[in-house]
Amino acid sequence: MKSVIQRVTQARVSVNDQILGTIGRGALVFLSVGRNDSHESVRRWATQFARLALFAGKEGRITWSLKDEGLPALIVSQFTLHASLTKGKRPSFSRAAPPDRARNIYEETLRAVKALGIRVVRGRFGAHMTIELTHDGPVTLLLDIDEGNEDV
Repeated sequence: MKSVIQRVTQARVSVNDQILGTIGRGALVFLSVGRNDSHESVRRWATQFARLALFAGKEGRITWSLKDEGLPALIVSQFTLHASLTKGKRPSFSRAAPPDRARNIYEETLRAVKALGIRVVRGRFGAHMTIELTHDGPVTLLLDIDEGNEDV
């Protein structure tokens, strides 16, 4: 599983001008499921994400997590994070999980994050989404749980 995590002061996701979800201060997460990702990948990713320090504590250092701060995550699927750009001009998406499998793992990931005490707002899997955000910091982190999703 690969993800880009951005600290935001606000974010929202829409499909066809219909707002699906909005958060204030929190994290916007773009999540991609690789073809070899599994239930163990979900467990590892969710556990690491829940503890991830994104916010500054009293001393000004980034030490607080979403859970520590009681803040939400807007998590949207983005298979393009598994693109390989090594050949030609067109990206290859062979490292991404097939859509049905990716959808199941994405849904399982949302449930796992919720179970760890973080409020989750979601996008719509497989839809063309519009995402608006106000980046905070900016703070952007990559969280990659590699389960053998190498190039083919």
